[in-house]
Amino acid sequence: MTRSTLEAAVAANHELFMQTSERIEAVLAEHGLTLATAQALWAIDPDQAPPSMKTLAGRLYCNAPNLSFVMNQLTDRGLVERFAAPADRRSRVVALTDDGRRVRSAVIEATLALTPFARLGDDELRQLVDLLGKALDPAGEVV
Repeated sequence: MTRSTLEAAVAANHELFMQTSERIEAVLAEHGLTLATAQALWAIDPDQAPPSMKTLAGRLYCNAPNLSFVMNQLTDRGLVERFAAPADRRSRVVALTDDGRRVRSAVIEATLALTPFARLGDDELRQLVDLLGKALDPAGEVV
């Protein structure tokens, strides 16, 4: 792979992110969300146990103060609740409220409908998922 090919791939990834962000801007505004708060909602899977703040910070690639700022916004909006973890009272976990589940679902549906990836067919999407999985594989980290 040449540097120009790698650069083209990185540029295309950035463009996809920017286009998707722009396309969902109105949906986020409708729900009073920023891109950061929407990403945080997406990172909380309602079908799994509530994540700890530490786990959520890892999923969002942010530090504790930034996550606290985002969680304060979501808590103030009534979209999430924070409470002590049942297994370790020193740890705080984050759970979606009913309204949080509803807003999360609306944001995900809008994102899936508006992403440029929606133009791709099932076979192309499977191939893309495989390639992205390979790029994201921690065992293949670039040193």
